Amino acid sequence: MDKKRILVVDDEQGIRDIIKEYLALEEFEVIEAEDGADAINKFRNHAVSMVVLDVMLPKLDGWKVCREIRKISKVPIIMLTARGEEYDKLFGFELGVDDYMVKPFSPKELLARIKAIFARSQEAVAAVPEKPKTMEIGELQVNFDARNVVLGQNMLTLTPKEYDLLAFFLNNPGKVFSREQILDSVWGYDFLGDIRTVDTHVKMLRENLGAYRKWIVTVWGIGYKFESEENG
Repeated sequence: MDKKRILVVDDEQGIRDIIKEYLALEEFEVIEAEDGADAINKFRNHAVSMVVLDVMLPKLDGWKVCREIRKISKVPIIMLTARGEEYDKLFGFELGVDDYMVKPFSPKELLARIKAIFARSQEAVAAVPEKPKTMEIGELQVNFDARNVVLGQNMLTLTPKEYDLLAFFLNNPGKVFSREQILDSVWGYDFLGDIRTVDTHVKMLRENLGAYRKWIVTVWGIGYKFESEENG
C-alpha cells in the first residue's frame, strides 16, 4: 500500500472534515467512521496504516474499539478525547494506544504527530539493530523477533511502548538516561507529547515486572537506569 490510509473515527462531522482536510494536504487517504461499530467494520474491510480514534462514540466507545483492533493488529492508534486526566491516559496506554490528544486540539499538531509516528515506523523497519534475537536475565526471557516477554512461567502482556521501553533498557544495562534521552530513543526526537509520558510508562512496566520492578532504578534528579543481578 503506497499511499498511507488513515481511519478517522469521530461522531462529529466537522471534526472529521477538518482532520481530512489537513491529511489531504500531505496526500494521506482518509476513511471515515462516525460510530464504534462502523469503525470496526471499516478497519476489518480496508488496509489501514493508522487510526485516529475518538473516545466518546455512539454504539461502541473508543476504548472498546481500541481493544478490538489490538486483538488483530498493532497499527498505530491516536486517541482523541475531551478529557485529559492521568487515569484516562494510563488506561489508553495500557490498551496499546500510541499517542493521546485532548480536545480541543490543533489540527497542525495532530498532523505533526501522525507524520512523526510514520517516520519512526519507517526508521524501525529500515534499521538493522545490533542486538541478540533473544535474551535471558534470571527468570526474564525476551524474544526480540517475536516481541515476546516471559517472566517465570507467565507471558507478559505489554503495550507496544512498554515493550520498546523494556528492550531499550535491556540493550543498555547499567547506563543512566535522562527522561529526554529516553523520549528521544524510544519515542523519537520529534515526539510532541509530555515528558511525563516516560514516568507513566516506567510505572506501568514496573507493575508488569512484579518482584523484578527493582531492576528499573530511579536516579533522582536525572532519570532511570536498568540494573539486574547480572549487570548490577
